[in-house]
Amino acid sequence: MKRLSVPSSGSVLQWPRWTLLMPKLAVGLLVISLVSLLWLLHRNEVEEQRATLIADILWLEQNFRFHMSGNEDQLNRTGLDMGSAAKGGTPATVFQVQAQHIVKNNPEVEQVIWLDAGGNLVQAYPNRIPDRQELDIFGGPITRDAFDFARKLGKATYTDPYRAAGGNSQIDLFVPIYRQGDFAGMLVMAYSLKSMLNHLVPWWFAEKYQLRILDDGGAVLASKSNIQGEPGLAYELPFDPPGHGLMLQGIAYRNAGNPAQLVLAGAIVVLAIGVFWSLFAIRGLIKKRLAAEQALRDEHAFRQAMEDSMIIGMRARDMDGRITYVNPAFCRMSGYRADELVGHSPPLPYWNPDSLDTHEEQNALVLTGHAPNEGFEASIRHRDGHIVHTMVYATPLIDAHGKQTGWISSVVDISERKKAQALQRQQQEKLEQTARLVTMGEMASTLAHELNQPLSAIASYTTGCLNRLEAGDYTREEISGALNKLALQAQRAGRIIRRVHDFVRRREPQRVICHLEEVIEDSIAFIEPLARKQQVHMLRLVPAHLPKLLADPVLLGQVLINLMRNGIDAMAATPPERRQLIVEAQLLGDQVEVCIADRGCGIPPEVAEKLFSPFFTTKTEGMGMGLNICRSVIEFHGGRLWFEPGAEGGTVFIFTLPLDWE
Repeated sequence: MKRLSVPSSGSVLQWPRWTLLMPKLAVGLLVISLVSLLWLLHRNEVEEQRATLIADILWLEQNFRFHMSGNEDQLNRTGLDMGSAAKGGTPATVFQVQAQHIVKNNPEVEQVIWLDAGGNLVQAYPNRIPDRQELDIFGGPITRDAFDFARKLGKATYTDPYRAAGGNSQIDLFVPIYRQGDFAGMLVMAYSLKSMLNHLVPWWFAEKYQLRILDDGGAVLASKSNIQGEPGLAYELPFDPPGHGLMLQGIAYRNAGNPAQLVLAGAIVVLAIGVFWSLFAIRGLIKKRLAAEQALRDEHAFRQAMEDSMIIGMRARDMDGRITYVNPAFCRMSGYRADELVGHSPPLPYWNPDSLDTHEEQNALVLTGHAPNEGFEASIRHRDGHIVHTMVYATPLIDAHGKQTGWISSVVDISERKKAQALQRQQQEKLEQTARLVTMGEMASTLAHELNQPLSAIASYTTGCLNRLEAGDYTREEISGALNKLALQAQRAGRIIRRVHDFVRRREPQRVICHLEEVIEDSIAFIEPLARKQQVHMLRLVPAHLPKLLADPVLLGQVLINLMRNGIDAMAATPPERRQLIVEAQLLGDQVEVCIADRGCGIPPEVAEKLFSPFFTTKTEGMGMGLNICRSVIEFHGGRLWFEPGAEGGTVFIFTLPLDWE
């Protein structure tokens, strides 16, 4: 039995070079044949379109000729009737009846005119003297030539085209009138070329072509078409009558082509490209494979470097919750190595022992696919014992076949964010406290004057009682009445001091059930001394029984006082008799709306854009935080703060508070 030997590389069978060119040549010939066939079909369509255009334009020209010949016959009959009617003395009546009939039944006829033997206007219908630029019935060269020519020949004659006053092109038909064999005048029928196309060209013709009337110089006198596109085929033929070198031109627009032919041509080109490409595909297959493997190694190295440099923790788990992958960032976050976590099932080693129930609930939400899209907070315990606050975003883990194999979670360390938020809240509280202190400092003189009144009264009543006691001239009722008045003044001073204390003391925001009308009254009582000092009249429009709110009364009082102080300050330049501050509250559905309106100078547009920005103020000694703090307080309560121009000038600040405490 003979052994089969593998031929060496030098003895490998080599195909003739021309055999490799055969497929390319065959495909090339096929493409050329098909393209030639499509070109021949296209030429056939063009020839058919040209034949149709010629037939349609000839039909339309015959239709024009027939119509204008009929109008010429009508005008000739009118001239004959007028010549005959002259014996009876009624040519004007004949002209009026016949001209009215011609104009009404032929929209392209602009006017019918009657001239006497000297070319003077006798009558016209419609009854107006023609107003034209080049043509003048009373002596224009175009009209005079046609007039003389029709009189000499004794038959109808058309004028050259001319431009009327409105810019439209016209032609006139002159028909002589004979009375007992003598020349007696002329009838003139004025045609509008534009009206002729509009009324004599059928709609189907305008849908297919553009029809134009050209003069002997090729200028367009009138045109009609209902389509738009790129002009294609054109055909011209003489327009006689009226003649004088006029041409009818029909233009067929190029169509988009046969979609089937276009698709077929595209398919042929794509097929040819595909065949040529496939002939070269095998040649570079191995090279591409090697390049793909190298690219895969590079991509793996790049992804590995990217994962190692990420600060966001990545954790993958299977459908049973078993960890299948963690990246270095998650290992640093939890303090455990990857081999200590991979393969581990719940409960996981980094779960916080003090929050096991929470971890179990969150784990169940993830494994059942109900984890919130916006993520959830989870506190994990580092290996060294400290707590790390994280935000977890869980999404399904899909393999290359589109099947879910588990869950992938992005774990973001938000410990620093939590600290920053706590610090921001503390700074906001300090800023609010500072704003209250600044407000109190600005009102110190007014409050001192307000507090001085009850203290002076207390001193006066005390001195009076002591004097009466020392003199021994008193009654029990007198002393009792003075002491009661003294007690009332002491209570008044105590209320002023208590309001100041509640307003300026530092404390955490406390939302409690409160009555808005009481908060408004306390705030008005706090601001009334300043209002009296500035000669501002305060008007309360507050219902007696508003629904209760879940709010911080001190913070709401700060908002009201700031807005009322701003309103009082805004009326500094307002005449005293117009200084009025209106505080109004009303119930609107499921919320309460409070309005503070002044009659001040208003807010310019350039200031309105930055009014609520931090540290922006129009006051020389202001901090620029009052309105910013007011908006923060209202938004903290779930409401909204804005302003509008007042109906009688000034500004109205409005805020809403929801009634959702139940």
